[in-house]
Amino acid sequence: MNQSVEQIFEVTGMTCDHCEKAVTRAIKQLDPAAEVAIDRAQNKVQVQSQQPREALAKVMAQEGYSVA
Repeated sequence: MNQSVEQIFEVTGMTCDHCEKAVTRAIKQLDPAAEVAIDRAQNKVQVQSQQPREALAKVMAQEGYSVA
């Protein structure tokens, strides 16, 4: 079984609660078991997931946010 890994992304473009919900929903669609914590003031998205970093970054980018 894969280990869940904590990954931190710098995500810009999130300006409101709706943005946070969109990012969280996108991640949860990829990995329903993921834990997501967002610090919008710091542009940080912390994800605890078994999914590869590239896949997580891709779903956030598909929502229209810049992922570093």
